[in-house]
Amino acid sequence: MKIKRLFITLILLAIAVIFFPEPAWAFCGFYVAKADAKLYNKSSQVIIARNGDRTVLTMANDYQGEIEDFALVVPVPVVLTQEQVQVGDPKIIERLDAFSAPRLVEYFDSDPCGINVRPEDMLYRTRGGAVAVPQSREKTDNALGVTVEQQFTVGEYDIVILSAKESNGLETWLKQNGYKIPSAASQLLRPYIRGGLKFFVAKVNLQEYANTGFKSLRPLMMAYESPKFMLPIRLGMVNAKDEQDLIVYLLSPKGQIELTNYRTIKIPSDVEVPEFIAQEFKNFYQAMFKKSHERAGKKVAFLEYTWDMNNCDPCSAQPLNSEELKQAGVFWLNSDRLSNVFITRLRVRYARDKFPEDLQFQETANHQLFQGRYIIHHPYREEANCDAAKDYYQSVKKRQEKEAQTLVQLTGWNINEIRKKINFVESKQNAWWNSIWR
Repeated sequence: MKIKRLFITLILLAIAVIFFPEPAWAFCGFYVAKADAKLYNKSSQVIIARNGDRTVLTMANDYQGEIEDFALVVPVPVVLTQEQVQVGDPKIIERLDAFSAPRLVEYFDSDPCGINVRPEDMLYRTRGGAVAVPQSREKTDNALGVTVEQQFTVGEYDIVILSAKESNGLETWLKQNGYKIPSAASQLLRPYIRGGLKFFVAKVNLQEYANTGFKSLRPLMMAYESPKFMLPIRLGMVNAKDEQDLIVYLLSPKGQIELTNYRTIKIPSDVEVPEFIAQEFKNFYQAMFKKSHERAGKKVAFLEYTWDMNNCDPCSAQPLNSEELKQAGVFWLNSDRLSNVFITRLRVRYARDKFPEDLQFQETANHQLFQGRYIIHHPYREEANCDAAKDYYQSVKKRQEKEAQTLVQLTGWNINEIRKKINFVESKQNAWWNSIWR
């Protein structure tokens, strides 16, 4: 039996140190790469569209194992009916991921002698239905303190909505009804029962799954109304041997959505890194995340992106259009205007001892824009003959050394190995005697 983590996450944190280039030579810039969820092997994704007490929750299923062994148990604040549950399009999650992912950009110094590099000469890279419950089964359910509130099939999933009085009874009911859940799950189920939550339980309908023609399970979406604005993560720890990773895309008409019970830190941004990172962005990002996570004591969430959905600068992908946003659960759109959709991207890496509580959120009116952005600043490497060129080359060498030191702080990599990979700029000025021979 394999039950992949209910929610998994990967996250990144680092010291907030910002380096500014000096002096400020002219440059042009391009987006070149992004650190999306594909960069990580164990990164579950969740979309939450929230306005007032209304919520649309979309869960991407990254289950690995035999389809018939799939079981999903999610605490929910209310009893859901069939009309409130749908299967979603996995492409929408991919679109949100690509749009909000931390990005690598590159800039190009122009000629320090005043001759601008033509745009065409610049290097451009793109890294960048309800089923009746038998009467005999009802008696057994009552004896266990479990009530089947709703039961239906949506897409390739058989869904049951349960309420329970005791966690042991709920665990027993799930096992008796063919749900392959980890042993000793009752301990983690108990707080949800005490809190009056219901349980959204899903397994795969093999016949319906075969009819869909899909090679993987589609996301599950649920719409409900409740003052509780939370995301349960504790059940995902029941059989976890290590840390789990989660990316949450939060959509609101009001502004940024924040965690209320855990500290949130912005990932380091607008830092200049050496040119070779363009070829090693994956390794850089993973190392930076790991280092940042450790420095924060492994008990914080990281803000990777927060922005209005109607624009981006620079864009790692085009903003979602109104139809795509509706597929992501945005229910308050009344026109093609996207200015009232604000996205917050949080990344959480959690373990049982560091995250003892589920994630609790709140909407805010904060419209401050933020993105994880890492900068490659290409020196001008053509011939330059003027008084300013000498100062320029000296400045670039200092800048490249600072980039190396920044990389050490962010990743913990060896400074000597970093320097070996840096193509330190060399002066392209002509020797004084060349002017005579010419």
